[in-house]
Amino acid sequence: MKASRQSFPDVVVTLANEVQQSTPEPGLTRLVGAYNEKLFLAEHRMEQGWIGLRHSHPHDQMAYVVSGRLRVTCGDRIFEMSAGDSFVVRGGIEHQAAALEPSVVIDVFTPIRDDYI
Repeated sequence: MKASRQSFPDVVVTLANEVQQSTPEPGLTRLVGAYNEKLFLAEHRMEQGWIGLRHSHPHDQMAYVVSGRLRVTCGDRIFEMSAGDSFVVRGGIEHQAAALEPSVVIDVFTPIRDDYI
């Protein structure tokens, strides 16, 4: 974690014009929102046809589909999601998402995703 982020104030505000944006892989854009040492917010924008790598991480993850349609695999479950749908996956569970159409997803992680900043 960056030295300036080791101690967090009681309130963290991230304005739209301050959002850190990256393209961690082709077809996926990540925007990092507000976070502290316990919670982390990210917006993911996926192009149609994007398929994420199957992976796991120690963070619990909550996802909310703002728009679009996804096929999601969590452990041995496969399901489709569309605008307004959400799910939670515990840390350590392998999962994967694929965008069936252009999609926007809000992800909340706990604890902080140091690897995203």
